[in-house]
Amino acid sequence: MAATRPGAASAAAGIERASDAWDAVSDSFCDRDGWPINEESYPDGKVTRDAEAWQHVEVFLAHGPEVLAGVRATASGADYVEGPISEDLRRLRGIDTTLARAGQLRHEWDQIMALMDASLPGSRAIYESRAERIRNADGWRYADELSFQGPALVRAADYLAGRADSGQPSRTDRARVALTRSAAGDRGALPASPAAPPAPTPMAPGRSR
Repeated sequence: MAATRPGAASAAAGIERASDAWDAVSDSFCDRDGWPINEESYPDGKVTRDAEAWQHVEVFLAHGPEVLAGVRATASGADYVEGPISEDLRRLRGIDTTLARAGQLRHEWDQIMALMDASLPGSRAIYESRAERIRNADGWRYADELSFQGPALVRAADYLAGRADSGQPSRTDRARVALTRSAAGDRGALPASPAAPPAPTPMAPGRSR
């Protein structure tokens, strides 16, 4: 989790910057009722915002799931009820759906690019720009959600980092020790068993990315 926190933090901050930059100028393109009056700058500004935000969504897809898994493995039940990150943890309830849908959009994009390569040799550049605009526009909704969920995830991960790296036994390990002590107390002291020879270490399967 430690190695991926900076990536998630950078992505969350990048989405927020893209959103803030758009908010700073969008009103100038609209009338008092919020309707666009600048027919060129308004859509061009949204295209720029969507493109920048999607780049950060891609980073979040690369790092977010691992950070989220680390937070959930480290946080205790009490952390969800009260404490410095209780509100942040509650904000993460919908992040799985956000990441899954953003990941599906990226998968569809990869399929479109593969189809273009197969059916439009030499003409991909002509159609790729329009396809990117559509993808980025569709992806803005997920970027917008991550602008709210992402900072909550980063704050929770930063708070729990010391606990995860402290080397403290996990709740599962503590429960196993407690059950062993309880069983020994019920039966009386048991003679120590001879140490079993160490089992051969299996080779770890190769990891694919």
